[in-house]
Amino acid sequence: MSRTTWVTGLGVAAPNGLGLDEYWSATLAGRSGIATVSRFDPASYPARLAGEIDGFVVEDHLPSRLLPQTDRMTRIALVAADWALENAGVVPGELPDYDMGVITASSSGGFEFGQNELRALWSKGSQYVSAYQSFAWFYAVNSGQISIRNGMRGPSSVLVADQAGGLDALAQARRQIRKGTQLVLSGAIDASICPWGWVAQLASDRLTTEDDPGRAYLPFDSAAGGHVSGEGGALLVLEDAAHAHGRGARRVYGEIAGHGSTIDPHPDSRRESGLRKAVERALADAGMASDDIDVVFADAAAVPELDRIEAEVITKVFGPRGVPVTAPKTMTGRLYSGAAPLDVAAALLSIRDGVIPPTVFTTLSERYDIDLVTDEPREAELRTALVIARGYGGFNSAMVVRAVQP
Repeated sequence: MSRTTWVTGLGVAAPNGLGLDEYWSATLAGRSGIATVSRFDPASYPARLAGEIDGFVVEDHLPSRLLPQTDRMTRIALVAADWALENAGVVPGELPDYDMGVITASSSGGFEFGQNELRALWSKGSQYVSAYQSFAWFYAVNSGQISIRNGMRGPSSVLVADQAGGLDALAQARRQIRKGTQLVLSGAIDASICPWGWVAQLASDRLTTEDDPGRAYLPFDSAAGGHVSGEGGALLVLEDAAHAHGRGARRVYGEIAGHGSTIDPHPDSRRESGLRKAVERALADAGMASDDIDVVFADAAAVPELDRIEAEVITKVFGPRGVPVTAPKTMTGRLYSGAAPLDVAAALLSIRDGVIPPTVFTTLSERYDIDLVTDEPREAELRTALVIARGYGGFNSAMVVRAVQP
């Protein structure tokens, strides 16, 4: 269990930037991708804003044979996988197929595909339902399609969860690398901005009803009133360090150094959230103390009680204003299972460039004693980062990433 896991490739698709460089430049510039929903008419819904990916022309990236059998989520995931592998300088056909795996997370599966086929069933009849409905909606479809497209036949799986699931997928990939798999493509892409998916998200009672994009998603703000939904995420190439070194990897973004996960007790139990324990376990797994962390990428629920819990955990672990905290997802919305892998990608880029991206729009409430980076990027010498993610239902996950010693 001593193998070290390096991140050697990043593939990003986000509402404020399609592709790694576009996303990062937009994030450092504070450019938001949040606007009124355009993929359907949201006028009759209480929540009408979303972070949508603009400019994604699938025909420019994928062969036509794949289009009838894939949901928007999977199309974006396939392209992000291609970008991650290219970024890593990996040509799958040149590696043993059983040495490569795919582990993703998904919170909803192919909602839009499923909605369209159910509409055909109800309005026209069963003979009009696509045979691809049997798998195109399924939670594991991204892992499966990426595996097929790239000939990756090693350990592969899916974690069905939202925010926390994205980190848990990366942690599972790290476990497989420690067991001997040389390379795992991992992370998550989610996309369920369609009427069917929208109703499911509204059921959480956590979507903001604000119509002003600049006032909608305000974590740790006294005006916080819920989050904005979004689509996209990130896929990462994780490799055994010796394998990456042996093939002459063109770059190493950093190491997946530690992970911890917990689930909250029942609210009626009056016991404290398990979030602090998840953070402490991630630090212990990395062999690090709280003073070793240079920046925290927050979950940033923008639900007052959840913000309070997270801020208190950060303060208890790191001390009052003891570490810079940021939440660049205010520029994208919460991307469900795709959010945390995108935060991990942003954390690695922050370490690379020595800069912390801002939490736009938010004005930190005086009730929270955290050092939230707002308005403008902050230059800093960074070697380590902690990423926090929480899922609906009480799931908590935390991950430590750190720079690789030259």
